[in-house]
Amino acid sequence: MNLEAVRDVADFRTLDESDVLIGYMDGMAGLVGAKDMTRSYWHGWRNGVVDAGFLEPDEAQLELDADFAKLARI
Repeated sequence: MNLEAVRDVADFRTLDESDVLIGYMDGMAGLVGAKDMTRSYWHGWRNGVVDAGFLEPDEAQLELDADFAKLARI
């Protein structure tokens, strides 16, 4: 699997919201992601496992958080 991590808000907005949510819920439950997952599912899953405390956030997640924080200051 070679999926590109989401690093900014503009890229995040291209994701399928349903897949992100399903992936997030699976990650929060500690489920292993499917081999053929979409990029949207994978993004949600990665955030779910981090929010559940199974993994630490990676560089891409921290960059995306920082980009969202810029919106909050506008």
